[in-house]
Amino acid sequence: GPRRLCTPSGKPRGTGTSNHDSQLMSTFRADVASPVEELSVCVTLTPSSRLCSGLTAGSKQQITKAKNCRSVPEHQLDPNDLECSLCMRLFYEPVTTPCGHTFCKNCLERCLDHTPQCPLCKESLKEYLACRKYMVTSVLDTLIKQYLSQEYAERTKTHLEETRELSDLTKNVPIFVCTMAYPTVPCPLHVFEPRYRLMIRRCMETGTRQFGMCINDPQKGFADYGCMLIIRSVHFLPDGRSVVDTIGGKRFRVLSRGMKDGYSTADIEHLEDTRVEDREEQERLQELHDEVYEQARVWFQNLKIRFHNQILQHFGPMPEREPDIQATPNGPACCWWLLAVLPIDPRYQLSVLSMTSLKERLVKIQHILTYLQSIPSN
Repeated sequence: GPRRLCTPSGKPRGTGTSNHDSQLMSTFRADVASPVEELSVCVTLTPSSRLCSGLTAGSKQQITKAKNCRSVPEHQLDPNDLECSLCMRLFYEPVTTPCGHTFCKNCLERCLDHTPQCPLCKESLKEYLACRKYMVTSVLDTLIKQYLSQEYAERTKTHLEETRELSDLTKNVPIFVCTMAYPTVPCPLHVFEPRYRLMIRRCMETGTRQFGMCINDPQKGFADYGCMLIIRSVHFLPDGRSVVDTIGGKRFRVLSRGMKDGYSTADIEHLEDTRVEDREEQERLQELHDEVYEQARVWFQNLKIRFHNQILQHFGPMPEREPDIQATPNGPACCWWLLAVLPIDPRYQLSVLSMTSLKERLVKIQHILTYLQSIPSN
């Protein structure tokens, strides 16, 4: 029931409205109601709040009042109360799950990579994962920024340093160990392993939108050569898996290997074709290219319709002939398209990928085409 107010002597007060009663009630309201009222104004009326639209005259006065919030004694503030239970650091971009538990956004996403459950109470978060709307809890975010500004600045600095480290495209480059990839050639991926879900998300968040692709090597973990993949789009599935549309970028050679949070990394150096400067050599190189291109076109046209359509679906049509075959560091796109579609061993493909001589690459492809055309079609 309703609380009963008592006089200093302990006797219950009546329902009269004496001056002493009014004074007591005013004091009670000032001591109890005001802090709650001020807190609600300070916390909920943030710049991102939807309550800011359609304000009444009274609410505008409250916003003015919010600028003069009561200060909180420092000894009552404990950063440990605003610490993520997963990373044991101050909340950064805190998000609250439907079950009421709060974590750093990145920490929660990493947990959901493994299982769609709350890390604390184990309640199912399948619907929460499916909608992927990890909204920052503005109450906590505002409290941290306003009352723990120094700790928040240090936490932000740490986060930015970690992000900067992940943005380097020659040091500790994330490596997806899976299949062969080639410059200019599309490479769609179905990402389901937790470590690679984390890797793809980091590539998107840092803005690089790139990672390295290498084939497996039983002794070293992954091959000495690979190709950077550029993320064009990511389609997330309700259960956390994703379909990633990528296209090949620069080739690289692995200098050293490492590991980060379960996925492989590498220090790399990019590869470029050695440019032919001599006029006569350029003419011979152009002739060789034209021969290989025509030979490849004939081979592709004579394929059985089933194989022909499969190649078109996965890799697209054969690239057009290029006017300047040395215009890019990787040479003409038709070479990489052919290397991707020709039925040859990945180790042989890897050896061609690692070449920095366009002439040698064209000769290798020509040998493969000649061999395939010599096989009688059934």
